[in-house]
Amino acid sequence: MISRIAAAVVPSLGHLTTTSDEESFPGSGSIVVANHTSLVDPGIVLAALLRHGVEPVVLATAGLWRIPVLGPLLVRGGHVPVHRGSVRAAESLDEAVAALRDGRHVLIYAEGRLPLRKDSAESAPERFRSGLARLALAADAPVVPLGQAGARRVVSGGAAKQIAGLLTAPVRRPRLHVHFGSPVRLPGDIPAATAAAHRAVTAAWRTAAAHLGETPALTA
Repeated sequence: MISRIAAAVVPSLGHLTTTSDEESFPGSGSIVVANHTSLVDPGIVLAALLRHGVEPVVLATAGLWRIPVLGPLLVRGGHVPVHRGSVRAAESLDEAVAALRDGRHVLIYAEGRLPLRKDSAESAPERFRSGLARLALAADAPVVPLGQAGARRVVSGGAAKQIAGLLTAPVRRPRLHVHFGSPVRLPGDIPAATAAAHRAVTAAWRTAAAHLGETPALTA
């Protein structure tokens, strides 16, 4: 449901294009890991994935489940709340592993937060947390690196700027691009796996940024 809502809304916010290193999207039971730059990029990513027929289970911060309308949609879609720093944190990993073994794709944001910057420029993905590597190793699942660029052209900065960006996006119609990299198998060591995933997502992001002509981003 959330993927289909995103696919309906995103075209009104900008012009979305996608590219891929593979002719077909990786099969079920794959983990998709994306860079996180803006409050709207999950919608952009979901819309891009749906173009490939993929409606993933999303791992997201548990606070989203308390938002009216959104929370029930997340529950209905079987998405997984992440309870960081609590005794329930391990439940998120178990639920994600179960989804992968049931043949679902799982979408995760390994940075775990939005960048603190206020500008709308692109920059390389921040440091990854270890959750992605632990999930991939626990489920023995391949990782599909996804790079998205342009979301910060829709919304970025403080609250007032973000509201203004969202309201004017249908007029401005910024260009948005998502690039899917080739699936990778992460090494068995958690730090090495985390670093390998970060490199793969950074490479996919560079490709996406290049499609938008984001020259400064390529040297970030």
